[in-house]
Amino acid sequence: MYKFGLRGWGLALAAMSAMAWAQTAPAPVPATRITLDQAIQLALAHSPAMAAVRSQVPQSRANQITAALRPNPVLNWDGLYLPVFEPDKLNHSFLNTSSEFDGSVSYTWERGGKRRARIRAAHDITTVVRSQVQDAGRGLAFAVAQPFIGALLAQSSLAFAQQDLASWQNTVNLSQAQYRAGAISEGDLDTIKLQTLQFQATVSADRLALAQELTALRQAIGFSGVPRNFGVAGSLAFQPLRGNLEDMQLLALKRRPDLMAAQQSITAAQSQYRLAQADGKRDLTTTAQYIHTAGLSEMGFLFSIEIPIFDRNQGEIARTAAAETQAQDQAQQARQQVLSDVRTAYEAVRQGAQVVKLYTSGYRAEAQQALAIRQYSYGRGATSLLNLLDAERTYRSTELGYRQALAAYMLAIEQLKEAVGSRTLP
Repeated sequence: MYKFGLRGWGLALAAMSAMAWAQTAPAPVPATRITLDQAIQLALAHSPAMAAVRSQVPQSRANQITAALRPNPVLNWDGLYLPVFEPDKLNHSFLNTSSEFDGSVSYTWERGGKRRARIRAAHDITTVVRSQVQDAGRGLAFAVAQPFIGALLAQSSLAFAQQDLASWQNTVNLSQAQYRAGAISEGDLDTIKLQTLQFQATVSADRLALAQELTALRQAIGFSGVPRNFGVAGSLAFQPLRGNLEDMQLLALKRRPDLMAAQQSITAAQSQYRLAQADGKRDLTTTAQYIHTAGLSEMGFLFSIEIPIFDRNQGEIARTAAAETQAQDQAQQARQQVLSDVRTAYEAVRQGAQVVKLYTSGYRAEAQQALAIRQYSYGRGATSLLNLLDAERTYRSTELGYRQALAAYMLAIEQLKEAVGSRTLP
């Protein structure tokens, strides 16, 4: 087996670095870039999931049409005592004197305001469904914001990794000159080249993360909404929150669609209760009948109505009464949930802002300054390779932590918007 010496390992590492460097060529520029607001609007227009939820509205409106329908009249006709087995007797005289013919038209008159109660109940359900569709749009907006901000983070991390790699390549070039001059050992040079490979792996990982986030974003929007080669417009940025908790909660109580749906469900439950009471009233059926028998033609009128001795729809009336109480309890629970959601999201924004301010208060500048000092000292042989690598790791960790803190803060803002139920905060 062929054995590598120290110089052989150095050449191998250099080849690996060259291959990795070739893999980090600039990615194709996206043909289309979209902002977060554009992504949300595209999702509302093209998301299959949202389209499926939105279809519940015309279904509910169709139920309103059904609820408004009146009973159909019923036509009856019969012919009796026909000489089917003695066809020779089948003549006009026999049919006129010996056969019987009856015809009638019946109609059921709904009592107790059933139709009006049905229409009101169906209308109230449609109102609830519309609010539920709006709430689905609220959830979709946050579902789009998550991968969008993730893409911004991956995009920022990738740009930083490429910048850091280019800066480190200068260190590699300097180290190679130092090695040729005998200022550092071959082992130190190999260590630096190995570190370069780690930089390349970071760039590849960030590119993969960006591709994954864009794929998730496209799925949330809907494939028909954006082309395959698209990107996100914008950058990680800190925008301070101005409104206070009370303003956020007050706005949420007015705007949250799920709370509106819960409150409207009380009205819908009351409509169902009134419908159950109306259904307890028995309907009247009237019939106008024509009779022709034994050569005589006569008219008859019939009236029928069920006597509500046992069944007065008591069970459904009791059930809808309990359902109305349940709807009131659920609306109260929804209100408390809204207040809790807003408080939780508001606190997350506050904590996220504090973390971002920690980075911007001097830690980033200190990490960058420490790295610059180590690079300057290493270039003049005044510090060790370990000190340089430690400064580089600290700088990278600080910068990545800062970007992650920004992304977490922006996501917390989106969570607060979802909790409030409005894209515009006080």
